[in-house]
Amino acid sequence: MNEINIGPLLLSIKVAGISTIIVFLTGTVLARLLARRQFPGKSIVESLFLLPMVLPPTVVGFGLLVLFGKNGWIGAWLADWFDIQVVFNWIGAVLASIVVSFPLMYQSASAAFQTVDDRLEQAARTMGASEWRVFRTITFPLAWPGILAGSVLSFARGLGEFGATLMIAGYIPGKTDTIPLAIYFAVEAGDMKTAWTWVIVIAALGFSALMWLNYWSRKTMRRYMSRAK
Repeated sequence: MNEINIGPLLLSIKVAGISTIIVFLTGTVLARLLARRQFPGKSIVESLFLLPMVLPPTVVGFGLLVLFGKNGWIGAWLADWFDIQVVFNWIGAVLASIVVSFPLMYQSASAAFQTVDDRLEQAARTMGASEWRVFRTITFPLAWPGILAGSVLSFARGLGEFGATLMIAGYIPGKTDTIPLAIYFAVEAGDMKTAWTWVIVIAALGFSALMWLNYWSRKTMRRYMSRAK
């Protein structure tokens, strides 16, 4: 019996982890900046942020390939100046995960910030608190449940990304073989044992993340209700 190589598991966690950190930071900042601001073209900007959510993953991957390929606008610049290759590299897998999971993070964070009572923030400002302190002590803690939910969903989405990853990173065993790609090519090769193993692993990871999020949400809500009594 052939042993299962854990490389795809480690790479998938690495890719999903890095992409989640990046979308957490960028999604939270952009959501905070845009949550309560109105300006011409805001709906266009937000639609662009959310567009990867409705596009086929292969279309997203094609767009990334055009931008970050060897002859792409950004890819050529990265290669010439920093000797960074995105295509057929695990960096491409991270980039694909960032793009497809960012809408989940942004949408969750934006909704969370909009639920924060701005009267609390204004009261802190009138008492001399700086904008950073208001955000750190009031806005972010109150919006944290929604931000955490977006982070968990982004991690799960990045973990299961397939189409865009295949387009830009390809399938190179030991280098770009994330779990979804390993499942696809195991089925192609007729290795159903390996395919089933990875299906169970990724389903367990996603299920565990969602179960933890639901448990944490219920626990937080019970704590909030007990304080409100």
